[in-house]
Amino acid sequence: MSFDFTEFAESYASSLVEAIGKLPVPRLEEFWKLVENARDSGSTVHFIGNGGSAGTPSHSAGDWSKELTLRTISHSDNLSSLTAWANDTDYGNVFVGQLSTFIKPGDLVVGFSGSGNSANVINGIEFSKENGCNTVAITGNYRGLGGGKLAEIAELCILVPSQSMERIEDMQLIINHIIKEAVKSNNGL
Repeated sequence: MSFDFTEFAESYASSLVEAIGKLPVPRLEEFWKLVENARDSGSTVHFIGNGGSAGTPSHSAGDWSKELTLRTISHSDNLSSLTAWANDTDYGNVFVGQLSTFIKPGDLVVGFSGSGNSANVINGIEFSKENGCNTVAITGNYRGLGGGKLAEIAELCILVPSQSMERIEDMQLIINHIIKEAVKSNNGL
């Protein structure tokens, strides 16, 4: 049996285009408004994510701090802190521990999880809500889970309309770029 790479690549691209076409634009606009409010009030945006969804927080924090002059922190990037919290308490606490040091009421905490069931991201979002932060989940319909527990607890959930982890992670980065470019356009940056 031979593998048809062209057919595979075209199918992948087609499913990604389909997911882009089904993005919940009203929810993206709500997210954009939260980011604009954070920027206008001098609040910090905190990014958390697990597994493959840990790369997007790093990328987002870099983009937003440089191009939007917005205070951002990717809590996935501090390896020493992350592993200390995991070792000394529990892996489910890696973001709660870091957030307990850095968040202030009115900050925005954005959690990335493909399944929506990453305990460390869920715990981080719950902790942030309890401490007066705005919370956003960017997750997917992985294995038909509908965004998992994260979709239920975040104040705003952007659910990527795909069951494919790869398309969900692709879309997480696309959402980052949509929001960043909207802020740039709105502010003449």
